[in-house]
Formats: sequence, structure tokens, C-alpha cells
Amino acid sequence: MTVSLVSALTFTLGAAGTANAAPKPKESQLRTELAQLTKKVDRLIEAYAAKRESLRKAQKAEEAARADLRRAEEAYAEAGRQVDSIAQLRYQSGTLDLPSMLFAPTMGGAAVMEQLTAQQSAYLQGFARSRDLMKQAADKAALLTEQIGQEAKAVQIQRADAEKVIRAIEDKLDQLVPTGSGRRSDGSWAPQLPTGEDNITDRTRIMRETIGQTFKLPHEVGCYRAENDGGEHPLGRACDFMMSTGGSLPTADNVRLGDEIAAWALKNKDRLGVKYVIWRQRINTGSGWRAMSNRGGITANHYDHVHISMY
Repeated sequence: MTVSLVSALTFTLGAAGTANAAPKPKESQLRTELAQLTKKVDRLIEAYAAKRESLRKAQKAEEAARADLRRAEEAYAEAGRQVDSIAQLRYQSGTLDLPSMLFAPTMGGAAVMEQLTAQQSAYLQGFARSRDLMKQAADKAALLTEQIGQEAKAVQIQRADAEKVIRAIEDKLDQLVPTGSGRRSDGSWAPQLPTGEDNITDRTRIMRETIGQTFKLPHEVGCYRAENDGGEHPLGRACDFMMSTGGSLPTADNVRLGDEIAAWALKNKDRLGVKYVIWRQRINTGSGWRAMSNRGGITANHYDHVHISMY
């Protein structure tokens, strides 16, 4: 779940939980720790991203070094073939070294052998150079392979460090989620009357305000309405978090936001007193999403808003 850390730092806790619940850390302490963790994770993420880029460059350099090595190996093999061909010609001429040709009966034979020897010398030099280049390319590729292994290991360590801090942040955020009012010691929820100008229960109000302070909502939130459709709206126990207006489909970003709000509400259902969530023609009471029947429209099928009902 993606939670706006900046927004999470600003919301006010709702009503206190049951008297028997373990005392929560002071809010000011949680906020201070959360701010410190946020700064720490930003530094870790920056270092992680830089190390990933370093690894990417090392991998590209290794690819180039491997290509150089392949070319060097081909040049080395070709130089070897050239040296072998000269040796074969010398062998076929019946003389394998130049000094013996100095006493040859004809100067023509000496000239041919001298030319072969010069060619052999040049090929041997090329052979030696290609051998050296191949070794250099192999050494470079091996060094880069070792560097990649070290970089990859460092990336994993930095990722683990960042994920550990992210989990700590999520834990602090969870601690900042208030407990819905009216929760009994056995975990059930006492009935509540609607109160206030918005005509909703205190438990519903805590849920609405917490979501509004945890997420940046793109549109209005509707809770109480008098129309009795068999749901919790006329009881002051439900809110619709609009992801679009006018019965239109939400943007891709707002669909993702709706997914996040729905997931967050379900994650915190036992703490807040959430009864069920409806979103995109599906309902979830805490046991997974189930498809709903087609009610004939975008709004009726909950494609443009996340519906959250409370106990």
C-alpha cells in the first residue's frame, strides 16, 4: 500500500480505544520517530538507486568487454592459422630455418625462403599481439564480472536495509491509526447514534477523517443520505469516497488510489470497525473480494467511488 507520508504526519487521532487496551505510545513521540524514519529511508532509497545505476553501468561494460574478448579470440585464432600456414610452406619447401638457406645452390630459393621467414616473423608478431589483447580482454571481463557480483550484493544489502526501515515506517503509521469508538472488550462494536451536523456516528467520522488525512482525496466524500436503499447510509454508518464525478469512470491514477483506500480500510477493519468495503462491483467483508450483480450503472456498480460501511 502506498501511503502519503506527508499526509500521514498531519492527521489528528480520533477517539480513544477501550480502557483495557494497552497504552499507545505518545502521539508526539510517534510523529518524531516517523519523521526520523522518513528521512532515513529517503537516504537509503537514494543510495539504493545510485547503486542500481552503478550495477547497470558495470553490466554494460562487461557486455562490451565480452564482445572485445570474442573479437580478440577470433583475431588470435586467425593469427594462429596464418603462422601455421607459413610453417606448412616452409615444411613443404624442405627447409625449416633461414640459416640453411644461406648455402642454397640458387639465390631464387633463398629469396623465397627469406620472404617466407619475413612473413612468418610478421605473423608471429601479430599472433603475440592478439594473444596479449585476448589476455587483456579476458582479464578486464573477469574483473568486471567480479565487480558486478560485488555491486549486486551491495544492491541487495541496501534494498534490505531500505525495506527494513519501510516496515518500521508502516508500523509507526499503523500505530497512528486510531481505534474506532464503541469497541467492546470482546472485539465487538456497540451500536451508536448519529451525531453532529454531518449526521453520522462517531465511529464513521473517525474512519472518514483518518482516510482523509492519510490519502490525498481527489473528490468529495458523501456519508449520510436519507434514501433507504437497505444499506448503512441512512443509519450514518457508511461513506462514499468519490474517485470521479458525474458518474464517469475514474482515471487510471484514481483507480489505483481507490485500490489503495480499499486495501487500507480492510487492513484496518478490526481497529476502525469497518463492516465491509464495496469497490468496482465487488464486495469484501474481510474474507476476500466477491463479485456483485450488475445494478445497471457506473455509480450503482461502485466504479466511481469506494463505499465503506461501518458497524
